[in-house]
Amino acid sequence: MNQMMKQTMIGVLTFGGGAALLCILTFIHINQGNVAIPAGTVIEAILNPQDNLDHHTVRILRLPRAVMGILAGGALAVSGVVLQTVTKNPLSSSSTLGIHSGTYFAVVLSTIFFPFAMFGNGIITAFIGGVVTFLIVYLLSGAGNATPVRMVLAGMIVTFLFSSLTAVLQIFYENEVQGLFLWGSGTLVQNNWEGVQFSSPFILVSLVLLLIYAGKLNTLTLGDDVATALGQNVRSVKFITVIAAVLLTSVTVSVVGPIGFVGLVAPHIIKLIGYRSHIPLLIGSFIWGGNVLLLADVMARIIDPSFSELPVGAITALVGSPWLIWLVLRMRNDNNTEESGTIMAGKAAANISLTKIVPTLSVVILITVFVSMASGNFGFEPILTINALFGNANEFIRNFIIELRLPRSMVALFSGAILAVSGLIFQGVLRNPLADPSVIGITSGAGVGALTTMYLFSVSAVWIPVGAMAGAFVFFLFVMILGAKANFHPTTLALLGIGISAFGSAIIQILVVQADMGVASALTWLSGTTYARGWPELLQFLIWPVLLFIPILAVHIKTLDVLSLGDETAKGLGLGVTSVRFQMALLATLLAACSVAAVGSIGFVGLIAPHFARLLVGSANQKLLPVTMLIGGFLLVLADLFSRTLLAPNEIPSGILVALIGAPYFLWLMKRRSV
Repeated sequence: MNQMMKQTMIGVLTFGGGAALLCILTFIHINQGNVAIPAGTVIEAILNPQDNLDHHTVRILRLPRAVMGILAGGALAVSGVVLQTVTKNPLSSSSTLGIHSGTYFAVVLSTIFFPFAMFGNGIITAFIGGVVTFLIVYLLSGAGNATPVRMVLAGMIVTFLFSSLTAVLQIFYENEVQGLFLWGSGTLVQNNWEGVQFSSPFILVSLVLLLIYAGKLNTLTLGDDVATALGQNVRSVKFITVIAAVLLTSVTVSVVGPIGFVGLVAPHIIKLIGYRSHIPLLIGSFIWGGNVLLLADVMARIIDPSFSELPVGAITALVGSPWLIWLVLRMRNDNNTEESGTIMAGKAAANISLTKIVPTLSVVILITVFVSMASGNFGFEPILTINALFGNANEFIRNFIIELRLPRSMVALFSGAILAVSGLIFQGVLRNPLADPSVIGITSGAGVGALTTMYLFSVSAVWIPVGAMAGAFVFFLFVMILGAKANFHPTTLALLGIGISAFGSAIIQILVVQADMGVASALTWLSGTTYARGWPELLQFLIWPVLLFIPILAVHIKTLDVLSLGDETAKGLGLGVTSVRFQMALLATLLAACSVAAVGSIGFVGLIAPHFARLLVGSANQKLLPVTMLIGGFLLVLADLFSRTLLAPNEIPSGILVALIGAPYFLWLMKRRSV
């Protein structure tokens, strides 16, 4: 009897309390705005509308926004429930599986090149993009054999790819996609009831279909073999429910943009209460998904009382990324698996001596720098460049090559070298071949610090590296604390990095909107670029870290070899593991921060360069250090060259080119390790 009363009470609080909270949040939400409207007027406008300005404001502007928030939040939450069940992955949602990035890319692509396909808010385009993205992630992660870690990492890779491609389109077609930046960050802004009228039939039909399939989803949780033995067509159930889940995501994206983490937070609230059967799970998730999204929009307008429209997607990421981190740690504790021994991937395929590889790489870099200096809008001009270098060209040409192209190449060279070394250190101290300043969130933290310095404190550019270092250091502390809780388990740390990076990216989105930066300039800086970089950046941000930090690292580099043997072995050899790990990781953080201050957020260099170096010279870190530096420098110089020449006179941010190379490499590395 007591148990029955307890369950009844839980049900009342979950569903009745959730519905009551939804009404309260709706009322608060409607009362927010540039013009204060008395509560009595709001109630009267809803129950007994009159033909006056206050009533029209409530019914035509504010109420549709609140209702759209409930529908979108509920749809995303229900989609999350289905994706978690079908993939058997508690971390699944439209955002963590990359579906949002795929739908967003499809909408931006169609807006530019196929505007005729954007009828009906672009629902067909968004739906196709979402389905294709899910299939890509599902297949790349191993389909039925996929593990939660592998699937989320594959989702992250696909997100990087589509985000980079979307950024390229937004930069080069700024006029065509004008207004999509705020929408692309997620916004509930509604000027009438059209969004609600358009989306509600799709959401209602999908929800009813999933409720009909609730029993089959319950059977699916028992495992594919058991479900098949019970006479269920597993493939059919998965296909229909995933289509419904992607449709829910697509219709919300087409109206309010990609809003992440609601599909992760709301279902787990209901699961933590104790519900596992899919009928209460779907209904409860819909109610609490609406609560999560409405609360996020209320918070956005409290944070920014000027009502300049903070993206609600950034607020949900601020809430959802800590939730993701908690889920990862919880899943890690439940699995209780340990990583043993060395895990350094990319072992040597050719043990080339330093006396051969260093001169070879140096010559390759010199040739690439020369080609970069000689290349521009008018093609490849080597003779003119040689004349300029030896003082035989006119002053304009000489200054153009010596004062613009040469320092830009040097900035790329030093930034790439610094990022590569940072990645090498992180992979060593964290015993994690997936570690990279961008993957584990350090670059994101440096970006937060740099933007905060530039746009909140309005100080001179001299203080930007200080801000970048401060932001990187704060995020570094998060990484180390969370990493220690996860025993620095490699794949768990990579998942934690996704959450930390998402948190930093949300703050960056808010700062960009608040600072009213131009969309193209904001995206260019956030993507990482060597554009207009020269001697000042080289001298202020890059030369002194190489002269100061690299010699220190060279002296202590052998400790990375000891750490790679595992903590217990390292302690047995007399190494102070905790102290060394902290000091070396701090050094890597400072290097990454200097690079961010100079060229913005460029990822994957610190991932690619160390592994490629291992393929050439082996796993001894004394040999890896110089080779990694040279490869990292070469990669970014090459990216800088192609960024200027591929679509000349237009320019692609170097960071985007590196991401387009690095994301597939990350996937190859993940598959090679069989995470």
